Amino acid sequence: MKKAHRYNMAITGNCHYLAYVDLEGDVTWMCWPQMDSSFIFGSLLDKEKGGSFKIIPQSKFSTRQRYIENTTIISTTFFTEDGDFEVLDFAPRFKVFDRYHKPLQFFRKIKRLKGQPRIKIICDPRGHYGETIPDSTIGSNHINYQGLHFPLRLTTNAPKIYLLEKREFVLTEDIYMVLSGGVPFELPLKETFEEFYYKTIRYWRSWVKDTAIPNLFQKQMIRSALTIKLHQFEDTGAIIASGTTSLPEYPGSGRNWDYRYCWLRDSYFSLSAMTSLGHFEEAEKYLHFINNILYDISHLQPVYKINGESNIPEGELTLKGYLEEGPVRVGNAAFSQKQYDSFGQVILSLLPLYMDERIIHREQLLSLDTIRNLLTQIELRMDEPDSGIWEFRGKKQKHLETYVFHWAGGKASEKIAIHYQDSELLNQSKKVIELAKNNIEKCYHPDLKCYMADQTLETFDASAFLLIILNYLSPHDEKTKAHFHALQRELLTSEGMVYRYRALDDFGETHATFLICTYWYIESLICLGFLEEAEKVLENIILHENHVGLLSEDLSSIDGGQWGNFPQTYSHVGLINTVTRLAKKKDKLIFE
Repeated sequence: MKKAHRYNMAITGNCHYLAYVDLEGDVTWMCWPQMDSSFIFGSLLDKEKGGSFKIIPQSKFSTRQRYIENTTIISTTFFTEDGDFEVLDFAPRFKVFDRYHKPLQFFRKIKRLKGQPRIKIICDPRGHYGETIPDSTIGSNHINYQGLHFPLRLTTNAPKIYLLEKREFVLTEDIYMVLSGGVPFELPLKETFEEFYYKTIRYWRSWVKDTAIPNLFQKQMIRSALTIKLHQFEDTGAIIASGTTSLPEYPGSGRNWDYRYCWLRDSYFSLSAMTSLGHFEEAEKYLHFINNILYDISHLQPVYKINGESNIPEGELTLKGYLEEGPVRVGNAAFSQKQYDSFGQVILSLLPLYMDERIIHREQLLSLDTIRNLLTQIELRMDEPDSGIWEFRGKKQKHLETYVFHWAGGKASEKIAIHYQDSELLNQSKKVIELAKNNIEKCYHPDLKCYMADQTLETFDASAFLLIILNYLSPHDEKTKAHFHALQRELLTSEGMVYRYRALDDFGETHATFLICTYWYIESLICLGFLEEAEKVLENIILHENHVGLLSEDLSSIDGGQWGNFPQTYSHVGLINTVTRLAKKKDKLIFE
C-alpha cells in the first residue's frame, strides 16, 4: 500500500528568514533576504532551476532527522557504508545586551561520527526565482556568488575547489560552513560557529521555559509555539501564513497559492495563541504591525506584505512546481478582494491593547477613535456581499462568517466601551451587534436546522462552527446541538477531518480537508462537553504530523496525506488554541 504523502522537511530560522532542510540534508527552500523575497535555494519547486545546498554521500546511505530538543536546530544524521556523519543546521538567534542578534547567516556543520565517509558538497544558489545563475569566485577562505538579487558568500574550511568543481572527498575532519548575505562573515569560523550554536540552543530553551502550556500534548504545544515564533518577521511584527508558495492543496488541483504574507483574518486567533502561551512580546509586535496598517481603515485589505505594503500582484513563474504540480505563483490576488470580516477581526485583535493590564503603554498605541472608525466601516458595509473567508474569485455573497465577525467585533467594542465608560461607543457597538445578528439569522435554514454558508441558504460551511466557538450560540440550546450535528453530518470525513465546504467553487470539487476547520470542529466538541471525543480527534491530528512534528495546511480526504503550504502557521495556532480550551474545560470539571 502506498504511503500517505508527508513533507519530509524540517524548518529553521531566526525571525528574519526561514530555511527548509529535507531528510537528505538538502536546503530545498530558502528565501533571502526576507521571508517573502526570491529564493536562493528552491529545488522544492524545481529540481533544475531551483538550485540546492546539499551534502551527498558517495555510498549507499540512510538518514534520521530530528530537532535538538526544545530548539529550532536541525540534526540530520547520515549512516553510510563508509562511515557516519551528522549535519547540524541553524540560524543564529540570541540576546546581546538589550537586542536580539539575528544575522542574515545560515550555519551548517558536518560532524564526522565514525569511519571515513566520502561526500560531495554542492552549494548552487539561484537568484530572481531561478532565472539567475551566479558567477562563483574563490577567496582565501570563502566562495563569492555574484550577480544574484542579493550578495552571497560561503565561508568554510572545506576544500573550496572541491565545492566549485562538485568533486567528492573523504570527510576526515568536521566541516564548518557559514552562508552570509550582505555583510561578509569575517569572524573566526570554528570558534564562532560553536559559540553561536550553544548561545542559540540556550536562547530557544529559555524561550520554551517561558512558554505557558498545560499538561496536555506538551510536545506538540512546544513545537507549535516554536513554529509560530519562526514565522514572525520580527522587524515589523507581521506573522506570515506559511514560508512557502504553490504547494498544492492536493494533486492536480491547480490550487497553488503564495502564503508568504500576513492575513488579518488570522490575527485574532494568532494573538489568542500567543497571549495564552504568555508571549506578550510577540503579541505586542504583531499589534504594532496591525496598528501600522490602520492609517486608511476604509481600504483595509485581507492580506499585506510583511513590510506592510498593500500591493501584492499575483503572477506565475516558469518553474515546474512541487512534484511537477504547477502552476507556481508569487503574490496573491486576494489583496484586492473585498473581505469585510477583517474589520471585526481587527477589533478583536486590538481588544488586549485596551483591556489587558499586562501590555504596557497600551493607551499610547491607539485611541478609541480607531474602534469607532472600524465600527463605522462595518455599518457602511453591512449590506454588501464579499468574497468571504475562502476567497472565492468568481462570486460574492453575504457570507455568514463575515457577519459572525461583524457581531464579534461589536461585542469586543462593547467591552471596550464599558471599560472606558464611553456611552457613544457603547451605543454604536450595540447597533452593530443587532445589525449583525439580523444578518446572521438570515443565514439560518429552518428545515435543515443549520446556519448555512451565506444568505442564499444553499451550502454548508465549516466556518459556521465559529458560531459555537465565539459564543454566539449557547452550548446548552437544542438549536446549537442541531446546528452542530448538521455540520458534522455534512462536512466530517470518516477519519474525523473536516472539509471547509463541499460545494463546487472556482476550481471545481475540493478533495482536501482543512486542518483549521478540523480544529474549529474540535473546539465545538469541547464547548458542547464532548471532551473524550475532542481528545480523540486531537490525537488523530497528531498522527498526521511529519517526522519532526510539523503540520501542513491540508490533509487528503482519501489517505490523510499532508498537502498545501507547509508548515501552516494557522494549523499550529489551531492546535494551541484547541489544546488550551480543552485543558481549561478539563480543569474546570475537576474543580467543580
